[in-house]
Amino acid sequence: MATTASSTTADPSPTAARAPSAPAGRRGAEASKAAIIRAARHLLARHAHGDITLKAVAERAGVSPPLILKYFGNKDALFSHVMSFEEDADAVFDAPVAELGAHMVRHLLTSQAERGADPIVRIVFAPLHGEQGDILRANFRTQVAQRLGERLQGPDAGLRAELAVGMLLGLGVMYGIARGACLRAAEIDEITERYAPSVQAFLTPG
Repeated sequence: MATTASSTTADPSPTAARAPSAPAGRRGAEASKAAIIRAARHLLARHAHGDITLKAVAERAGVSPPLILKYFGNKDALFSHVMSFEEDADAVFDAPVAELGAHMVRHLLTSQAERGADPIVRIVFAPLHGEQGDILRANFRTQVAQRLGERLQGPDAGLRAELAVGMLLGLGVMYGIARGACLRAAEIDEITERYAPSVQAFLTPG
């Protein structure tokens, strides 16, 4: 027993040592950046791009305008990041194709219900944003619809991908924007069970 105690209390080897946690300053910076992006997305879904000020973003995020400039440089750089769908698509499409319909539906609903996040539905606000809306549309086509189509097998993969994404957007609008009472009262698992097979039919036809 003494030998065992001695071995367990010995100094750990470098490979056994626990990795140090991220410095507090870095964690704070990451949290601030995330808050800024959430605030910018929230405002972008409700106001024209030209009407949104860095001050409004900062107030919603709980930071100072100079901090936004420090992290992103300027308003255009911030909204260039906000208008990208790449990180959202990583999460929305993070499942094998055979299970992707259910994953897409569940992820969208869970993001909206539990975190107030809006993974891809902000594309519906593109008409508000003039030239910036064109950027939003182009990013959505390449980073979401085209990316999904490249994963699908069989004929008309691009068309099927756009139809599947269209179904997902319709659900997101009804749940998160129109806030359908019956839909929001239902359990996410129940909605997924009812809705996902229709989405999956475009992903794996037949």
